[in-house]
Amino acid sequence: MVKCLLNLAAAAVLVASVGVSTAQTNPMATTPTTKILAIGTFPPGTDMQLVQRILPTEVRETARLYLEGKIDQWYSLEDRAGVAFILNVTDVSRAHEMLEALPLGKEHLMTFSLLPIGPLNPLRQLLNPPSAQ
Repeated sequence: MVKCLLNLAAAAVLVASVGVSTAQTNPMATTPTTKILAIGTFPPGTDMQLVQRILPTEVRETARLYLEGKIDQWYSLEDRAGVAFILNVTDVSRAHEMLEALPLGKEHLMTFSLLPIGPLNPLRQLLNPPSAQ
């Protein structure tokens, strides 16, 4: 699935670069926020022994959010300790509240970068036929 998403993104970049002249005269429409990408990491100096003690409760609460449909997908980070969630939330402040209510958030042991995401905007170029030159 990740490979498919990467291929789709690469195709969109190609489409966007081909349509640069069109984009300059016709600004692209804004993309609606449909999800929030939340990347959770441990700040420097975090007591990882404390994290390990809290982790069973954190996992249960995270699973509860998944089963309630608030977390769409969840992943581990490959390059460091942490997680990446795709949240079924469109408001960054609501996402922040939800994640801060988790046990690691309550203890200020994990911080999240929250990125609103939506449909791949350059795909709009596929909907408009190229203009005749």
